[in-house]
Amino acid sequence: MAAQLFSLAGRTALVTGGASGIGQAIAVALAQAGAQVAITVNRQPAALRADEVRHRQILERIPAGRWGRAQDLGGAAVFLASDASAYVHGQALAVDGGWLAR
Repeated sequence: MAAQLFSLAGRTALVTGGASGIGQAIAVALAQAGAQVAITVNRQPAALRADEVRHRQILERIPAGRWGRAQDLGGAAVFLASDASAYVHGQALAVDGGWLAR
């Protein structure tokens, strides 16, 4: 294990695009430095929303009946940035209107 150059203990880091690649590597490095890390991933390609048929098919599959909005992430972000999630590591918290529950 490499020597720790700095400590981020008590800090919270938000990493966008952290599901894979360099974003994931950054998230892991920040966590190893002691930060509480939250990762966001946007998987709503504009092309899907522009295609009327596919858009309707997706909406029919989402139990909440709508696409997610930025404010839907607020509660999850507060939880992940708080001490309440101090022992939550390596988990994906889906804020998806029930998409994955189907």
